[in-house]
Amino acid sequence: MDGFPWGAFGAGVAVAAGAALAVMLVTFAFALSRGRHRYVDVAWGVAFTAVAGSAYGMSAGHGDPVRRALVLALTAVWGLRLAVHIARRGRGHGEDPRYEAFLAKARGSRAAYALRAVYLLQGALVLVVSLPVQAASYIPGTVGPAAVVGGLLWLTGLLFEAVGDHQLARFRADPANRGRLMDRGLWSWTRHPNYFGDFCVWWGLFALACDAWQAAAVSVVSPLLMSYLLTRGSGKALLERHMADRPGWADYASRTSGFFPWPPRKRGGAPER
Repeated sequence: MDGFPWGAFGAGVAVAAGAALAVMLVTFAFALSRGRHRYVDVAWGVAFTAVAGSAYGMSAGHGDPVRRALVLALTAVWGLRLAVHIARRGRGHGEDPRYEAFLAKARGSRAAYALRAVYLLQGALVLVVSLPVQAASYIPGTVGPAAVVGGLLWLTGLLFEAVGDHQLARFRADPANRGRLMDRGLWSWTRHPNYFGDFCVWWGLFALACDAWQAAAVSVVSPLLMSYLLTRGSGKALLERHMADRPGWADYASRTSGFFPWPPRKRGGAPER
């Protein structure tokens, strides 16, 4: 395998930063016009797709064409599915209570605070988390076994996200379930099938960068950061603090795995996984 093209990769990262920033700034302007910032959640998946597109274009002549196309396709399918799902879920609703509470802390202009603490921060996270997507695009060697492993992990993750979201949407659409906790289907195996799916997707995309040690070394921060955010940061931990006072939550948590899928336990079962 030829050496990793560090110069081209560095230029590509700069362009990717511009792509992520552009998505966030356009979303910020749109959110201001609508008076709510929940649209930034839709922009999350779109920004990853934009970064993958920029990496695909900038890596032409450097990376293997098959791997470049694969990375772009996997990222775009994941990112656009997520964006469409969140857009549909939020249709007709007002501001997300999370952003309302967060922006209430602003001193001075709420718009300036939102731009700095929400949009620019998320744009920076997109750039860091997408490093495997960018690095894999520049690997000159042909696709190896790591890509197969990565593809299977990605597919597992996408299925958990898509199926879990679909099951939850159907559950909430039934008036008979109003006020009840979702504990069926994948939600009986893990309290967070969508977060577990996200975890698999990003470890899978990282595996695509493992055909070259240089690409793996520069991008391993991505799945580690996503794992932390999903389990300890703004994902599972934050949501469960919000859900802790819901009727039935303690019982549900006692019999359902906290993150990694596992057969549901009997009531009052063993500690969570």
